[in-house]
This record gives sequence, C-alpha cells and structure tokens, in this order.
Amino acid sequence: MNKLGLTISSLLVLLAIASSTLFVVDQRQFGVVFQLGEIRRVVTEPGLNFKLPPPFQNVSYIDKRLLTLESTDTEPTLTAEKQRVVIDWYVRWRVSEPQAYIRNVGVTERAGALQLNRVVRNSFQQEVNKRTLKELLSSEREKLMEDVKREVLAAVRSADKPWGMDVVDVRITRVDYAESITASVYQRMEAERKRVANELRSTGFAEGEKIRADADRQREVIIADAYKKAQEIKGEGDAKATAAYADAFGRDPAFAQFYRSLEAYKASFNGKSDVMVVDPSSEFFKAMRGTQLR
Repeated sequence: MNKLGLTISSLLVLLAIASSTLFVVDQRQFGVVFQLGEIRRVVTEPGLNFKLPPPFQNVSYIDKRLLTLESTDTEPTLTAEKQRVVIDWYVRWRVSEPQAYIRNVGVTERAGALQLNRVVRNSFQQEVNKRTLKELLSSEREKLMEDVKREVLAAVRSADKPWGMDVVDVRITRVDYAESITASVYQRMEAERKRVANELRSTGFAEGEKIRADADRQREVIIADAYKKAQEIKGEGDAKATAAYADAFGRDPAFAQFYRSLEAYKASFNGKSDVMVVDPSSEFFKAMRGTQLR
C-alpha cells in the first residue's frame, strides 16, 4: 500500500514537472521565454513549446494583434491664431519586435500605450500650433495626420533605442472648441443668426409694404375709373330722361304743369305728421282748387 502511494505521488510530481516545462503560444500572441530575468528566446509561431521548469525559465505573453490607442486627454491645444481647441484622436499600433519592446518599453501592452500616448499627444500639439482652425477642419487635416504619424514613427524607430513597435495609422476623430469658450461661440452664432433673421424680416416687411401700396394704388385707380364711367353713364341717362320729359311735356304744357304739381304734393306730404303753413290762394294749391288746366 505504501509502495502504491509512493508510486502515485512520484507520478504526480513528474506530471507537475512535465507540465511546468510545457507552454502553449496562441496565434494572437508572442511567447517570450525568460531565464533568470533575461530574454532567452521569443516564440512567434503558435503551438506547443518546451522550456525549463521555474524558477529557471518563465514565459510571458505579448499581444501581436493590431491595437487601438484612443486619446483621453481633454487639455486644450492652441492653434496658430491662438484658438483653444480640443482634439480627439486614435492610433492603430502593434508590437513588431518583442525583444526590443520588452527592453525599451515594458512587458505589457499598457506600458507601450502609455509611452505612445505621450509621444502622439506632443506631436499633435506641435502640429496644431502651426495651423489655423480652418486648416484643421479642411485642407490641412490629412497632412496633419500624416505629419504626426511620421513624427511618431521617427520616435518609436529611434536608432539608439527602438521601441519594437509599428504605428499603422493616426486619425483625428473630432476637433472642437474648448469648453470654456464654447458658450461664447454659440452666443456669437446665435447673435449672427438673429441678425440674419432680422434682416430677412425687415426685407420681407418692406416688400410687403411695397406690394400693399401698389395694390392700394391700383384699387384707387380702378375705383376712380369705375366712378368716372358710372357718372358718364348716369349723365347720359339723365340727359336722355330730360330730353324725354321735355318732349313729353312740350306736347301738353297744361298736363305737364299738373303732373309737376302732383309730384310737388307727393314730396311735400310725404309724412303723416308733416305740417305746412302756406297761403291757400298761392299757386301751390292751384291744382287742388280744381282750376282748369290751360
């Protein structure tokens, strides 16, 4: 029984030692074998590999994939015309030479991201200082990103201390005014829009008054022409009526006088409460007195 237990214990120890000498490198990683703190070798191909058991040799893994570093700095940068702007950017990078990376940067991706962030930020500040805000938003934007990428590559590929990394792309995602002046910019924009709106209202009001004045003038002209034509027609009618009356009355003057008297009575006694004080012997009541018409 003791012999069986000893055998099992020995097998377990051998398995533990064997497992400590084996390590697997993923296709997304570099496997770096350290011996007493120094880099012994770098495994770049995926698969099962062997090493000495700890503490003689240890393994660290570094991501070989394309990594993204995004800006987190909100400190404004001055443009050529001293405008305070905040720039958001991102960088695509990867570890290309693990040994140089570990010697000069660190053993983790975070260490490389921190140093790369500092270099990219300084490069952006230098390039933004050379350009105006208009250039940043239009013509010089692509050139700025190319210049920053060139400067960053020059820093990470330094001959005396290479970082063992490669920068694939540098991009600007946003350019905006600093928060301290954004409110004043919006106020100026609002004031400008109000000024334009007031100009449009004034122009529209002036055009409206012009149209109304022209319409009033045309209305007055039309009314005057209509009144003129109406008076002409009325005058022609009155003239024809007068001629007809004169012709009719000329044929029988006595009847004409009688007819005028009746019209006068009709106009004089129009109301029931009308009172007239007239001499009965006057010519006005001649028709009522039954005087023979002559």
